[in-house]
Amino acid sequence: MIVGIPKESWTEERRVALTPAGVHTLLMAGQQVLVQAEAGDGSGFSVDSYTEAGATVAYSSEEIFGRADLIVKVMPPTVQECQWMGEGKSLFSVVHLGSANPEMHRLLREQNVIAVGLELIEDGDHHLPVVVAMSEIAGTLVPQIAGRFLETTHGGRGVMLGGVPGIPASHVVVVGAGTAGTTAANVFLGFGAGVTIMDDDLRRLRAVGAILPKAANTALANPYNIERYVTSADVVLGAVMVHGRKAPHVITESMVQKMRPGSVIIDLSIDQGGCVETSRPTTLSDPVFKKHGVIHYCVPNVPSSVARTASHALNNVIAPFVEDIAENGNESFRRNLALRRGVYLFSGHCTHEGLAGLLGCEYSTLDKLLSEKP
Repeated sequence: MIVGIPKESWTEERRVALTPAGVHTLLMAGQQVLVQAEAGDGSGFSVDSYTEAGATVAYSSEEIFGRADLIVKVMPPTVQECQWMGEGKSLFSVVHLGSANPEMHRLLREQNVIAVGLELIEDGDHHLPVVVAMSEIAGTLVPQIAGRFLETTHGGRGVMLGGVPGIPASHVVVVGAGTAGTTAANVFLGFGAGVTIMDDDLRRLRAVGAILPKAANTALANPYNIERYVTSADVVLGAVMVHGRKAPHVITESMVQKMRPGSVIIDLSIDQGGCVETSRPTTLSDPVFKKHGVIHYCVPNVPSSVARTASHALNNVIAPFVEDIAENGNESFRRNLALRRGVYLFSGHCTHEGLAGLLGCEYSTLDKLLSEKP
């Protein structure tokens, strides 16, 4: 099987899905790897490092999509890239349910592409390995992002996260106690900020309370509490994720209107549609906008700002799944439970109920489709 690694075409996406180390692993397993010459540039991996690992170099995205049997990338393909793909190929990339492109998915279905969503892969313990890896990075970056945009020079309130003697620390509210929210809360506490972490699951709050320092406050995330805490915050981190669904707007526009001018919202749920009603996607080069006097940071690919670290983390999670598919084909979807849960398109059918509802197309179970395959 030929595994193809194209250069990412999305604006300011600098990550690459497989590093030279991942390529070497595939080559040792007897697979061929075709990599676009510039694929690793944004992450600091030269084309020479890929050729030294054994990859063959391609010089256009069209060649990668046309020649490879399995395309491995970070962001969803564009409509043009889908048109370059052929019948029955396989695709590994994120789905981004919040911005699913109906035309892209129509083309993939028409070409009977097997598509696996990186953020949908779920192991037997209900962990999302790709999401966890990227969430750890994003959560670690959030406090330094928040501190920067609180500065007066960036139009913020002009307050420090940790304060100084005689001056209180800033108040940070984290909505969503998953990996990103918990990681960020811990780093915010290290900066000396006052942190309240909220979630609608009491069991999760108990778990967070057991691992975070006692200085962290926890609160149940119901509409009353969210409004009470958000409107008094200097920084609000939205880190709400509903697996396989668009994120709900748990922070409403009326709440944002009551926040103090120059306070900062960071919506890490924006790749799933955003959990703040006033959010809209931004980019790493133009990351913020103001709405009702509040700074909104809504970059969907925050880990791309540390592309080399993020690419290593992606490779560590993805490479074994890619190797499994390359070696075993459809059989890997029969026996690899985590991989099965990531499949959203198979043989021209949508196998993800949430995506089928968003696109208005028919939903089919993967088990049924696999039973019809030899």
